[in-house]
Amino acid sequence: MNNPKRSTSKNSYNHLKNEKSPYLIQHAKNPVDWYPWGDEAFEKAKKEDKPVFLSIGYSTCHWCHVMAHESFEDHEVAALMNHVFVSIKVDREERPDIDSVYMTACQIMTGTGGWPLTIIMTPDKKPFFAGTYFPRESGFGAIGLKDLILNVQDIWNDNRGEALNSGDQIYKALQDVSKTVKGPELDENVLEKCYDELSKVFDNENGGFGDFQKFPTPHTLIFLLRYWKRTANKHALYMLTKTLDSMAKGGIYDHLGFGFHRYSVDKFWLVPHFEKMLYDQALIAMLYTEAFQATGKSNYKEIAEEVLTYVLRDMKSSEGGFYSAEDADSEGVEGKFYLWTMEEIQDILGKEDTKFVSTVFDVKEDGNFSDDYSHESNNKNILHLKYSFDELNDILGMETDKIQEKIENIRLKLYNERKKRVHPHKDDKILTDWNGLMIASLAKAGQVFKNSKYLEAAKDTADFIIKKMCTNSRLMHRYREGDADITGNLDDYSFLIWGLLELYSAIFDTKYLKTSIELNKTLINHFWDNSNGGFYFTSDDAKQVLIREKKTFDSATPSGNSVELLNLIRIARLTEDYELESMAIKMETTFSRNILRSLTGHTQFINAVDYKIGPSYEVVIVGKPTNPDTIQMLNSLNKHYLPNMVLILKDPDNPGDLDEISESLKFKNSIDGKTTAYICGSGSCKKPTTDVVEMLKLLEQ
Repeated sequence: MNNPKRSTSKNSYNHLKNEKSPYLIQHAKNPVDWYPWGDEAFEKAKKEDKPVFLSIGYSTCHWCHVMAHESFEDHEVAALMNHVFVSIKVDREERPDIDSVYMTACQIMTGTGGWPLTIIMTPDKKPFFAGTYFPRESGFGAIGLKDLILNVQDIWNDNRGEALNSGDQIYKALQDVSKTVKGPELDENVLEKCYDELSKVFDNENGGFGDFQKFPTPHTLIFLLRYWKRTANKHALYMLTKTLDSMAKGGIYDHLGFGFHRYSVDKFWLVPHFEKMLYDQALIAMLYTEAFQATGKSNYKEIAEEVLTYVLRDMKSSEGGFYSAEDADSEGVEGKFYLWTMEEIQDILGKEDTKFVSTVFDVKEDGNFSDDYSHESNNKNILHLKYSFDELNDILGMETDKIQEKIENIRLKLYNERKKRVHPHKDDKILTDWNGLMIASLAKAGQVFKNSKYLEAAKDTADFIIKKMCTNSRLMHRYREGDADITGNLDDYSFLIWGLLELYSAIFDTKYLKTSIELNKTLINHFWDNSNGGFYFTSDDAKQVLIREKKTFDSATPSGNSVELLNLIRIARLTEDYELESMAIKMETTFSRNILRSLTGHTQFINAVDYKIGPSYEVVIVGKPTNPDTIQMLNSLNKHYLPNMVLILKDPDNPGDLDEISESLKFKNSIDGKTTAYICGSGSCKKPTTDVVEMLKLLEQ
């Protein structure tokens, strides 16, 4: 091999200089001659007859940082990469369409995936090698990046046919993944089987599922809540509450500043992967809100409110949207911002309170977790609650309210001291899909907790997205520094529609209901597969990556198709548009074979099936919004856990444009001038009532 020229000065920029993504900007001064995804890079690869090195990650990813520091900032590795490849950097959060296609390719080729995602492909975008993190040097049976580059160069120069053939095979496999074969409609047996499968992998001792890493997966836990609501199955409720309690006590929860870290690397919920993602906060806060509504347990309300405190305090932009994430690392060390030594705590609190903290938060002189993960000395502690309050009553000889008061005083002292540390990096881009989830979560919490602050925040965010990221019912995916860009995908539409439907149900401003209906029309017009049913991830007029994917599998967030299935059913019931109901059924049969092959990977889809099976209800309250009887009816509905319900409030003196949304609304009026509830469900309507107790009885039938 000819010796590659040494890469450019570390003070010069590569082709990422003018990008908006914080992740791409982090790599703009790498000696690797990175390009953003686009025609320029692929034309260069064709012209120079080079393979493409694609690296996908995100700004708060710990192992992305490690690979960057070890290899992409190293001039020797960069020189090799620049000689052999045209190199492209992609922010997976900014371009989930690219990430999804090549992550699927990685899983096909290796059986696993993760970030940083490393793909080597032909200039026509067909992958022939895939992996995740690679160290700089080979060792311990693993190939290093330097050797990998040289191996690929040899293959490209001497055995290119093998690489091209592999690329063609993977391309065909990717096409096959999105193919669907029509199956049956799903019935109640699916709910039973999904519950049975979750029961088999439930961790009775620690909560959660499996015996290794633990992810919150709120959509799966919400399935258990709905299943319990339908069946009164006590074990389903136990699985839910055990998991919620364990998560809230564990190190995965930030007990000082609030909010949940992404996942725990152990089965005990103790040692987290320390990054904080907006979508996790949104979905988990919604989960705890619904759990409070269903069980009445005040600690679930407290956790939901604490999570929202964190989001509103640390993640809200001045313009109204919410930022994406906070890093796991600070000062180059994962978790450093969150970890404590006993000595540090004693310097702040004194001996007596440190003794209390040691008991309550399991703080130890030599640390309370393995140091392999932190790369720090072994005297670090992750604050977590080792005991329940009932146990602490006996251990400390104190009443619960006194313990809680003391914990709060200590929390504030430690939190204020922690604020002086170097904070983790914040990814300040605003994403439509994740903000849609946040709108839904805030609206639900505002409705259930009667908290106007949450409702105002949800409105602010919805107004921001509609004003800054939406034109003629077409959405943009990413906003940063005044720039809205990247064509909206399925998740952007389905998640925002969900948020707007929840917001309407909480404040009854028809603007948000009408916007959700218009966005749904856009989604159908540009994403629906007219031949086979279901929604593609990208629109018909977006520039396609390699294939046009159509997926249902839930990941850390529920799939766009699953969310949209429930959106279709809810909008159909609100508007009496039965074509949407038929579309939902076609969608169900399109994907049912996929669902049946992996029930626990499709819990959000199954939640929509639960709604379709029923009983589910359409409720119209006719009354003045400020009338005490109207307020009493709405408050009574909000106190009860009624997940399979859509709700409309009609002001009899000022119906506005509600009558345009649903034909029958014009015939629903108050009886004898009193606030009146109209309840329909399962193909029939009940007799309207002005009595709150009677209304609730009709909803429990």
